[in-house]
This record gives sequence, C-alpha cells and structure tokens, in this order.
Amino acid sequence: MTTFVDRVELHVAAGNGGHGCASVHREKFKPLGGPDGGNGGRGGDVILVVDQSVTTLLDYHHSPHRKATNGQPGAGDNRTGKEGQDLILPVPDGTVVLDKDGNVLADLVGQGTTFIAGQGGRGGLGNAALASARRKAPGFALLGEPGEARDVIMELKTVADVALVGYPSAGKSSLISVLSAAKPKIADYPFTTLVPNLGVVTAGSTVYTIADVPGLIPGASQGKGLGLEFLRHVERCSVLVHVLDTATLESDRDPVSDLDVIEAELKQYGGLDDRPRIVVLNKIDIPDGQDLADMIRGDLEQRGYQVFEVSAVARTGLKELSFALAKIVAEARAAKPVEEATRIVIRPKAVDDAGFTVTYDEAAEVYRVRGEKPERWIRQTDFNNDEAVGYLADRLSRLGVEDQLMKAGARAGDAVAIGPEENAVVFDWEPTMMAGAEMLGRRGEDHRLEAPRPAAQRRRDREAERDEAQQEFDEFKPF
Repeated sequence: MTTFVDRVELHVAAGNGGHGCASVHREKFKPLGGPDGGNGGRGGDVILVVDQSVTTLLDYHHSPHRKATNGQPGAGDNRTGKEGQDLILPVPDGTVVLDKDGNVLADLVGQGTTFIAGQGGRGGLGNAALASARRKAPGFALLGEPGEARDVIMELKTVADVALVGYPSAGKSSLISVLSAAKPKIADYPFTTLVPNLGVVTAGSTVYTIADVPGLIPGASQGKGLGLEFLRHVERCSVLVHVLDTATLESDRDPVSDLDVIEAELKQYGGLDDRPRIVVLNKIDIPDGQDLADMIRGDLEQRGYQVFEVSAVARTGLKELSFALAKIVAEARAAKPVEEATRIVIRPKAVDDAGFTVTYDEAAEVYRVRGEKPERWIRQTDFNNDEAVGYLADRLSRLGVEDQLMKAGARAGDAVAIGPEENAVVFDWEPTMMAGAEMLGRRGEDHRLEAPRPAAQRRRDREAERDEAQQEFDEFKPF
C-alpha cells in the first residue's frame, strides 16, 4: 500500500456566500416599520497551512476533492447569516502549489505558512443595507457570490540541507542511518529505497538535515527508474553528496563512471549547477573497496572534488564527513540574504482606469463587458425580480458602462454580454433605459413610509382629489 505521495492534483471549492434577505419589519400598531432584511454570511475559505507533523500528501491522494462550508442566508429583524467555516488543510513543509499550466502559485516553506487556495464568496446584502433616502423600501436583496473553485497541483520538495545521490545500492541508506537517527529500509538489492528519507545530524554547534534520495540510473531525468519522481527533493539542498560504491559487483561499472553518469543526469534535470559537491567513497571496509578508493582518489581530487573515504558498516570516516558537511551548510546559511521586514506596497488605481472594458466580438456579434465589478454585480442579481434588475441597471449606468457601449458603437437591440465567454449574461441593449431612477422614478419607494404630511396639506390634497373626481363625473355623466 502506498504510504508516501509527493505529487497530487487537488480540487478545491470554497463556500458560497449566503443570500441577503428581503424583509419588512412588522409589529403591533406598526405594520410597515421599514426594511429589516439581514445580510448573508461569507462562505468559508480553503486554506493550505504548513504543518511540520505532516510528511506526505497521501491524504489528498485518496481524497482529492475538498470543499468549505457555505455561508447562511440573512433573515428578518436585521439578522446576519452565519459565516461559513474555513477549511484548513495541513501540508508538509516544502510544498509547492501550481496551477494546471504549471505556474507557481505559492511555495510553502516554514511552520504555519498559509496560502488561500479557494476564496469564499461574499454574502449578499439584505434590503436593509440597500435602503437609501431615494430607495426607502427595497423589495429585493442581493444574492451571495459563489465560492472560488479551481484545480491545483501540489508538489512536495523536501526541505533538507544535504542530499545523498548515487546509484541504487551505493550505500546511501546505510550512510544516513549511521549519521543520524533515521531508520530507512536497508537491503542488498537495487531500489530498496522507494521514498526519500530524512535524518537530522548534529556536528558541533551545527544541526542540519540530510536526505537520502532513491537511487539514480542512466536516463533518470527522462523518467527511467525512480529518479525522475524524486529529483525534485534535491532542489532545496545546500550541498550534494555523491555516494560512490567502491565494491560494486557489476563488471561494467566503476566509481568514476558512476559519478559521470549521475552528474549528466543532474545536468539534464537542471537548476543544480551552483550546488557544491562532495564525493564519498563508501564500503572501504571491503579490501577491494579500499584498494579501488586509493586508486581513484587522486583523479577525483584533480577534478576539484573534496573526497572522503568512509564505511557505514565499520563506521569509519563518519566524523570528518559530518563536520565537513556542517561547515558547508553553515556557510550556505550565512550567505543567504537576511529577510527584510514585509513591505506594504500600495498600487493606486490609475485615474483613467474605469474598472471594466468593452470590446466587440465580431465572430459572435456581441459587445463583451469584462471587469471585476460588473461581473460581481451580475452574480449578485436575482433576475426573477424586476426591481433587482433595475438596481443592477442603476449600478451599471453609474459605473459608465452605457457610455462606453455608445462610444464603442453599440446601437439599440445589439447583444451585450457581461462576464466570461463560457458563462456570460447576454441581453439586448436598450440605450433609452438609462439604467436609473431617473427613468423609473419611484423604484424602491413606498409612499406609506414617507414622513407624515401636515394636516393643512392633507386637507388640500383631499379637496383636490374630490374636485378632480367631480369634474370627471360631470364630463362623462349620461344625462
């Protein structure tokens, strides 16, 4: 059964926002107390959080679909709906989040680092929040926005200071087991190590981590063996350690050619040329191994490598190796730039930025309106409510959409689409609608909520209504 997974595709869906409520306050002796519909609650986010206790992406391999809870709708008496609960997903340290096209969205390194993979939808406003001096009794509310849904790729890149690379059965697992407290599986057959193993090494005052990467073979960078799947785990390392087998039983192999093959594969993979290298000649406890190490040591040192002769079984040469690695790791840490305090960058909107664009799609013969605000307003509108549609028209007019349509050459009856092409709202444009309270005058108003008129004014109004009725009767009476 699979126990280690370092690459998964995750399907996340944030919670939808709750709908706003359209309600009128009623109580004894006060049947029309004004709008009191509450706002809908915000939908929950899907958040990835680095947790040091998590070491694999196995949970998301078995359950790749994750969804946060929805916000609750608002209610009367100005009651706001309950917010949706955020969904917290723990991920290993070193997880890289990418989109479907391979673009990096986040590199999660360090305990507690977070990334919002799915943004929860906003809750819709209730009619109490939509009331104004001109719109005193809105008979509608805004819908909650749908939560963000998308697919992301998560890749785990081990956060280690030292990476052990080499052929299968070169002794990497044995070496990490004696340098640290790690207990990897050790056997006398190739590809015993199927997953990266991590160990912690203490050398003097320096503490560093060491990773044992599954064995590489010729063609690993093209997918042969297990190397391609796990080469990503050496990308974060400060130093690469070539573990060479000086007692190999294969007649067509020798430590120098093994080194050349592994270096060629690392070069093909790319991005590792700047990492310092150390060569470890392992298995010198075997007589033939010691003889071969003595023969090739000078050649390797001429190439510029720092060479160590060790035996994981006899535990010889380990102290010198661990302190040499500690020195390189300490130098690499000191060379890293000091992290500056987070700066807040303010990018004000340009004065000529309308917040939307209007373009003409000749193939579909439609004018397309794209922008954050128009598209959000479309999602919030209940198109079964004429008053809500009129409110949308008001907002689009104030934003300047109608003026831009006229400048783009749109005429009465032309098709206009707002939103992405695959999910746009299309309507026939009527420039005379003016989208406003100017045309429909009393939209959202209720004369029963007006301030009481003075007694003299009410008397004059009644007399005027009586005179008008008498005049109509006199004009249409049959005799």
